[in-house]
Amino acid sequence: MTPFQGLSAFPITPTDARGRVDTDALGRLLERLHAAGVDSIGLLGSTGGYMYLTREERRRAIAAAVRSVGGRTSLIVGVGALRTDEAENLAHDAASEGADALLLAPVSYTPLTEEEAYQHFVTVAQATDLPLCIYNNPGTTHFTFSDALLRRLAAVPNIKAVKMPLPKDMDFKAELDRLRQGSPGDFAIGYSGDWGSADALLAGADAWYSVVGGLVPDPALKLVRAAQAGNLAEVRRIDSHFQSLWELFKEFGSIRVVYAAANILSLCEAVPPRPILPLTDVDHRRVASALDALSGLMPR
Repeated sequence: MTPFQGLSAFPITPTDARGRVDTDALGRLLERLHAAGVDSIGLLGSTGGYMYLTREERRRAIAAAVRSVGGRTSLIVGVGALRTDEAENLAHDAASEGADALLLAPVSYTPLTEEEAYQHFVTVAQATDLPLCIYNNPGTTHFTFSDALLRRLAAVPNIKAVKMPLPKDMDFKAELDRLRQGSPGDFAIGYSGDWGSADALLAGADAWYSVVGGLVPDPALKLVRAAQAGNLAEVRRIDSHFQSLWELFKEFGSIRVVYAAANILSLCEAVPPRPILPLTDVDHRRVASALDALSGLMPR
């Protein structure tokens, strides 16, 4: 079964001030996601702060995750790095520790050409036998995949999925139809951008790569299952409870909000990696209010 379907929950990676992963806290977060029944866990994604961690700490996080939920919930592990050989090494680490799949963003300081991005992805995809998901995240990488490049990469063995940003016109059906034309039938197309992903699923997307799913998996799963069932009224009802949280994500960036929320919910004690600063006390109260709006969707 492919790990690139349904709700993929992306949690934070709790660390101390020196960037050392709190493996016990991480294990508790992941066990909570498994218990909720998420379809996969996205470890060391953007919310997981992968670019702020050393190779050693990333490997410790993967090992802790496998000890916690390995063999029970699929683990998709982020392996983005500035250098291709570093990304290869991270892919080897993930495979040897027991990851189920890889997620790769075209991280770069110098803007990449399409051919450079293509060769980077091919090289990392060939480093292991694990299926790899393309992480199309122009908001952080400043690289945008063309349709032609995505179709070219979809033909590469082991490259099995893409994690897309929300389209500017929010016309998911048109984009999905366009991307699937000429791509292999088993190439999965999913979306991040939590406030639009229910609409993506309603339009036929394969997955929601979800920040909020890594924080409050039960309400997120309710939203996903309603969308997968094509129940538009239920999607709109559930999504209405998320609106305040979506607005905070747009205002502050989701990583700042979920760190505040994790502390408010007593899931762990963690602060975002510097130079990212925690939200102010006033904004913490706004996050708490947004979480209260979800209380009716939480398990009792």
